[in-house]
Amino acid sequence: MDPTLKSKTISKLKEGVSSFSPRMQVVAKYILDNPADFGLDYVRDTARKAGVSTFTLVRLAEKIGFDSFEEFREPFRHALVSTTELQERPNWIDGLYEKGEAGQVQAEAALNTLSNTQRSLERQTPELLDEIVTLLLSANTTFVTAVRASYSMAFYFHYVGRMALPSLELIPRHMGSAVDELTRAKPGDAVIAITLTPYSRETVEACKFAQERGAKLILITDSDIISPGLKPDFLLTVSSNSTHHFACYSGAIAVLEALLSLLMKRGGVDAAERITSYEEARIAQNAYVTIAKKQ
Repeated sequence: MDPTLKSKTISKLKEGVSSFSPRMQVVAKYILDNPADFGLDYVRDTARKAGVSTFTLVRLAEKIGFDSFEEFREPFRHALVSTTELQERPNWIDGLYEKGEAGQVQAEAALNTLSNTQRSLERQTPELLDEIVTLLLSANTTFVTAVRASYSMAFYFHYVGRMALPSLELIPRHMGSAVDELTRAKPGDAVIAITLTPYSRETVEACKFAQERGAKLILITDSDIISPGLKPDFLLTVSSNSTHHFACYSGAIAVLEALLSLLMKRGGVDAAERITSYEEARIAQNAYVTIAKKQ
């Protein structure tokens, strides 16, 4: 079997999703989000999990050039690697399971956090991250946007990143909307948008608005498809599996840290001087708590 067939199939799903029927779009998103399950499950199981009929699965297979569902699924089965187990599980986690309910919950959360981090980082390539940082360094203005819980990640990236890149702007600010701020966007600008399940309508609309105005879009999210009409210039897909009701952000934070590290490195002497200037200003304003040494 052609080892690249899975990648080719994924590319066909991404490229064709906007022309698929609504039910086929649901299936395409399910497969892209759950490639391991798709490789393992029979047609009825996949249909049940995706919330569609088996007929829709067969029709999608035919739509992208396969003769049957089994032929469609085979490259995923052939290339199957676990997307749920952490490699080299730390020994200290096993000890938590022996400490009652709280220990079990902590162990599961710890495994999930480590697994999300590992899977998110291994999905990125140095070439992609370097291309993104090159764009950020050359952009006139880079807007960073998110809402609700994701806003905390946007705030952190902006807070640290502006020391290396003064052109970063966090939006929305105060009680405004991102679109209000993006009326200034134009060719030569960039937008970093962050949204995880469930995807924010405000953020998706801001992304489309920015692209209409000619800005380049860097999207950080947990699916290759969050809105059929949205095609980012750069996509950083992270894992957000969770042991509770809401998305886990450890994977997204890990990828943001990788971007920040590269941004600081590429920022060179200028970035280092700005960081020093920030630190000196904070010290002068007595921003940090200090403990006097005993004499």
